[in-house]
Amino acid sequence: MKIAIVGAGIIGVTTAWELVSDGHEVSVFERRGAAAEEASFANAGVVAPGYVTPWAAPGMRAKVLRSLLSPHGAIKLRWPLSTRDLGWMSRWQKACKLETYLANRARMQRLAFYSRTRLHEVTEARELSYERSDGYLVLLRSKREKKLVQPGLEVLRAAGSVFKEVDADEARRIEPALSADTALAGAIHLPEDEVANCRQFALLLKWEAEALGAQFHFNCDIAPLHRADPTSIALAGGSPPLRFDAVVVCAGLASAALLRPLGLRIPLAPVYGHSISAPIRESLNAPRSAVMDERYKVAISRLGQRVRVAGSAEIGGSPDTLNPAAVQTLYKVLHDWFPGAVTLQSGIQQWKGARPMLPDGPPVLGASGVPGVWLNLGHGSSGWALSCGSARVVADLMAGRDAGVDLEGLGVERLGA
Repeated sequence: MKIAIVGAGIIGVTTAWELVSDGHEVSVFERRGAAAEEASFANAGVVAPGYVTPWAAPGMRAKVLRSLLSPHGAIKLRWPLSTRDLGWMSRWQKACKLETYLANRARMQRLAFYSRTRLHEVTEARELSYERSDGYLVLLRSKREKKLVQPGLEVLRAAGSVFKEVDADEARRIEPALSADTALAGAIHLPEDEVANCRQFALLLKWEAEALGAQFHFNCDIAPLHRADPTSIALAGGSPPLRFDAVVVCAGLASAALLRPLGLRIPLAPVYGHSISAPIRESLNAPRSAVMDERYKVAISRLGQRVRVAGSAEIGGSPDTLNPAAVQTLYKVLHDWFPGAVTLQSGIQQWKGARPMLPDGPPVLGASGVPGVWLNLGHGSSGWALSCGSARVVADLMAGRDAGVDLEGLGVERLGA
């Protein structure tokens, strides 16, 4: 088939790779000037399937309220809040019911474990070399946090994650550079999880896809799809339409506007995250892989000769304005655990990205209900962890094959329930 893909983030690139590998003629259209320039650009890079869970969870509303009152709270509301944001929050609140949460968590984790396997298969088959490290350590600052994390450990057990509860001494043997001056009650060690550079992987896989014939077109802002001819692509500024046999929408937040003329209402909203990346000053003072500060929900990742610190979740506000308080929290957590690890005088990259989130958590994969239009969108903060599996699923569905994972609840029909 002749297939158009809209979007060249990690979801669009992996989708292009799987489809061109299946022998299709693939063209990718991206509004930015390069691949992986938005949510895929500077995320934490953690691939931890057992920790891929919906935001919409029992007790989450109370956590949000407590977070709003804390100067270093992980979740914030920012002005202005749009009508879209308010509508999203209303649907999110309804999805916090226990039964809904359990179903969505199972859906996301099935896909996440499948995706990690596919990530390793692609990496090994193509001999891709990118910044990555094995292991993930969740740091617990207090005995209270050790108690509060126990329900989460049941989730990990149910998901089949390999993990071990360790005391502070063992945690420091796993990550020797952890500061002795910061209180540490214990940690959760997940040796089979990993951290890897999402954008590097995307760029490498893009080149692999191009070698098989995929074509990437950048600086192409695509117009909303047309109900009368939904598999034609035209530029928003006006251009003759290009006709395809199928279109796959992987455009993150822009997907909602692209699909609206087809009668599809996709309740996507941006939940913003921040990160800082800095060059390592002394390797022995830097993390070996990735740690997560459970209290502040901040990840610190080793990516080659840099350390990346990522966290925060903001609803509302401007996509182009860094929040000084959120950035300050990242610096605080970095200093708490790895003081002196990085050079802060120069070479610092500060970033804010919009996670394209659906209110109930899981992405939407597969047929849209409109002939020829397919969906791979709504991965939220788990795009990197879900990308390779999602792409393989969509490619299999387009070929009329059974996917390698249970897809219950991952179709567009879920949004109308």
